[in-house]
Amino acid sequence: MTSSAERYLKPEVIRNVARLDLRAKFIVEGFLSGLHASPFHGFSVEFSEHRRFSDGDDPKDIDWLVYAKTDRYYVKKYQAETNITGYLLMDLSESMAYTYRQELTKFEYSICLAAALAYMMVHQQDPVGLMTFDETIRASIPAKSKRSQLGNILAMLSQAQPTGPTEIAKNLHRYAAMVRNKSLVMLFSDLLTEPEPVIDAIRMLRYAGHDVIIFHVLDEAEVHFPFSGIVDLREPESGEKIMVDAAGIREDYLQAVSDLRSQYKKACLSVGADFVELDTSMRFDKALVEYLSQRQARF
Repeated sequence: MTSSAERYLKPEVIRNVARLDLRAKFIVEGFLSGLHASPFHGFSVEFSEHRRFSDGDDPKDIDWLVYAKTDRYYVKKYQAETNITGYLLMDLSESMAYTYRQELTKFEYSICLAAALAYMMVHQQDPVGLMTFDETIRASIPAKSKRSQLGNILAMLSQAQPTGPTEIAKNLHRYAAMVRNKSLVMLFSDLLTEPEPVIDAIRMLRYAGHDVIIFHVLDEAEVHFPFSGIVDLREPESGEKIMVDAAGIREDYLQAVSDLRSQYKKACLSVGADFVELDTSMRFDKALVEYLSQRQARF
């Protein structure tokens, strides 16, 4: 991967790009340029319209131009094979606005990631839609694959603000009632709420036939707890403030974060959902690889 492309996968660099459409473009192009060095070698070729030749395929369908470039056999995908309908679900909880020392808040990081995924899906001619929610669904765009859809999604993401309490589980149920066709649900949240109702809602989505990727986005400080001395902490949803000795609670705090993520990971694994642990210091390609893994598993 070239350094010029790689740098746009770093949150501290993408923060300096003002426009969301350019952020999405730079993240995706930086990611694709590095796939040759990853397990997804060749995906930039089959990114939108090809898949590997396999037993049972008709040799007449081999794309010899692609073979000339890659020395690998690919066949054209048919429309029925390629389309995957995706929905980006963005949590507008006030806690998503938190940042300690990173360039991007959890919300800004999630917005950039969602924009990049929308960019990828539209490029692949996959229908993609968006829902933003807090205690209720605040805005939604039905899934479409036309090029203008990207602009609609980016405009809504640009206007969204994390401002209050959230009801993740209830809104996942509302999503299921609104979108009856099977889809790929991509949730962006810090999940700072009671886990059991959310886990039950994830199970419900899987039983209804939806694929699910949970992007669990925490601030780097929430994951590593770099504090010392007496610190003011605030309960993320209620806003209640408490003063604590950082050294005295560090071990218990880190264990609680680990336990929360393990609980979600175990529950997601049990129903075939993907749980992606992210923090705001991580490069965006970790999440994009998870998306590609899910996509390839479907075909």
